[in-house]
Amino acid sequence: MPRILSAWPDAIINLAVIFVMVAVITQYNKILGAIAFLAWFLLILFSMERRKDREKKFKEYCENVIGNFNDMMYYAMTKLPEGIIVVDENGYLQWCNSIMQDFSEATPQQGMDIEEFWEGLIPKNILSMSPDDNESAEGEYQIKSLRRKKIGDEVKEFYRHFKIKYRHLQANADYSRMIVLFAREITPFEDLKVEYKNSRTAMIYALIDNYDEIIQGLTEAEKTSLLLSVSEILEAWVASLNGFMRRVSSDLFLIILERRSLERAIAEKFLVLDKVRQLINKNQLPVTLSMGAAVAEKSSDLQSMDELDEKAQAGLQLALGRGGDQVAVNIDDKTQFFGGRAKAVERNTRVKARVMSHSIRDTMEEADEIFIMGHTREDYDAFGAAVGVAVMARNLNKPVHIVLSGWLDSVEKIIELLNKDEAYKNLFVSANEVSISTALDPLLVVVDTFIPKLVAAPALLERIKKVVVIDHHRRSENTIKNPAISYLEPGSSSTCEMVTELLMYFDEKIRIGKLAATAIYSGIVVDTKNFAIQTGARTFEAAAYLRRSGADPVAVNHLFKSDYETTLSLAKTKAQSEYYEGGLVVSYIDKIIPNVQVIAGQAADSLLTVEGVRMTIILFQMNSNTVGISARSTGDLNVQVIMEKFGGGGHQNVAGAQVKDIPLGNLKNSVVQAARSYIAESDKPATK
Repeated sequence: MPRILSAWPDAIINLAVIFVMVAVITQYNKILGAIAFLAWFLLILFSMERRKDREKKFKEYCENVIGNFNDMMYYAMTKLPEGIIVVDENGYLQWCNSIMQDFSEATPQQGMDIEEFWEGLIPKNILSMSPDDNESAEGEYQIKSLRRKKIGDEVKEFYRHFKIKYRHLQANADYSRMIVLFAREITPFEDLKVEYKNSRTAMIYALIDNYDEIIQGLTEAEKTSLLLSVSEILEAWVASLNGFMRRVSSDLFLIILERRSLERAIAEKFLVLDKVRQLINKNQLPVTLSMGAAVAEKSSDLQSMDELDEKAQAGLQLALGRGGDQVAVNIDDKTQFFGGRAKAVERNTRVKARVMSHSIRDTMEEADEIFIMGHTREDYDAFGAAVGVAVMARNLNKPVHIVLSGWLDSVEKIIELLNKDEAYKNLFVSANEVSISTALDPLLVVVDTFIPKLVAAPALLERIKKVVVIDHHRRSENTIKNPAISYLEPGSSSTCEMVTELLMYFDEKIRIGKLAATAIYSGIVVDTKNFAIQTGARTFEAAAYLRRSGADPVAVNHLFKSDYETTLSLAKTKAQSEYYEGGLVVSYIDKIIPNVQVIAGQAADSLLTVEGVRMTIILFQMNSNTVGISARSTGDLNVQVIMEKFGGGGHQNVAGAQVKDIPLGNLKNSVVQAARSYIAESDKPATK
């Protein structure tokens, strides 16, 4: 035994010290010295015996450990439930234990490529790491591998999950670098995670969104029969998903599902909407459903079902705000939309308009100063609606300003017309120059858009806390946050129509004026394509009210006249259009020209009049890095859904988007593909 492992040298030093002490005692007392010497001698004998005993036991211990070490190493390398594999720096297999062989479907052979033994086992970046790099010499990652198992005559596929730990080794400079990997199967844990995720609670609110309209004129028996048919369809659908449903009110249902069932409904794209839509009342109105769905994502949601309820109700309101006949699903912290084939239903009564008019009046009376703005690159609907709101503010003798963006090509003529009248002096301000005065309680009214990034002056949304939103576009997930009043009517033809109805109830003695009435009337004319699309009885009532207030159709026609260059560009855009199966026409304007947005819109409207055309899309170069998209449809296709995929939005019949940093040609291919896929999906017959 090596001396350094022995305690004997320490014992000798201790005995020597004791001997000196015994010698000192002997000098003073011989008898005590003799006794001490005897004790010292006995201590030497005891220490020698203890030394021999320890050496014997240590020798037996070493012989036992060394004798069994090879057996222990063999067991650890071959029998433990953890796979071990060694590869060289080029990714060739050098050795693996039997467990690793069980993990893989291939038979290992020394020198074979690791990809042949187990595809995807080692990421390429790990092979290229240096063992000298302390940060990358070792680590861990997870993989999943597709495996196949034959059960009878059928071959089933399944995934096995593994956690892999790796370490780079460099035993000797004369040998190549090695990488050792330790694989542990975690499939049961991963399966449990999947099961936990799939079993999460999903809550759905389903609403008959045109309930008041479909029951009008029906007898009690007819109402009961129609609502029973809706309930039967919903109950059959929920039962097929192993869910639970209860009726909350005459037109509202609460549905509880597991997430796995909700994902089945998503995969089927909520075909229940099509089944319900086939129900027709005696007035030939289809029944449509709107749904809001939400999934409990985190464990904390188990303790707070009211949060799940709020998400589901918010989804329902979002679906209704987009026009109904669709589902808004909040899943994985994202909102997805399904359905939306039916047109938004126009309400037959103006009760909501009256209530909103009074609320807006009260809010305006509390404000010290009022700012109004529409979306950037204002069109006649945004501009006319802003003028209508300004009339309301002036009726209350409030300081008011209409904030305009820097792109006014579309509305230059109407602005010039208004600027000639002294009554409109100082009404319009530029977005770059606008400043809030000393007003303590300013009010901002946003018209014809609800998307923050599209407003004429986004900075005002940050500076003014009290905001009113008036819009007729279908809602998307990205909206102005926490407005004081949000008046959204997707069933209206235009925002100008909505503002006109607000004016009707704002004040009996209100005077709109000829120029203001003409500006508002022009917005309705543009968005309805001269009363050809998205036009209902309330649209004509609003137009009649404006005519009585002095709106001049002749002046409106003058506003829409175009110059020769615009007419030439319009003709060229139409000439280079392409027709695709399903009624899709696409064209483009690849040069930056004046009035390009107006030309694109006019081209889209004009091409839509061609027989067999159901959707038109025009792409146009707005500036060096931005491409605009203008989309139109005859009404049976929802162009808003397509434009949302490119960051835009709008209405079912009219929508648009602006895309940055993508060449026009590449964007055109993507838009065509998205539109054709949507048309093919929409044209599929509804499942009975």
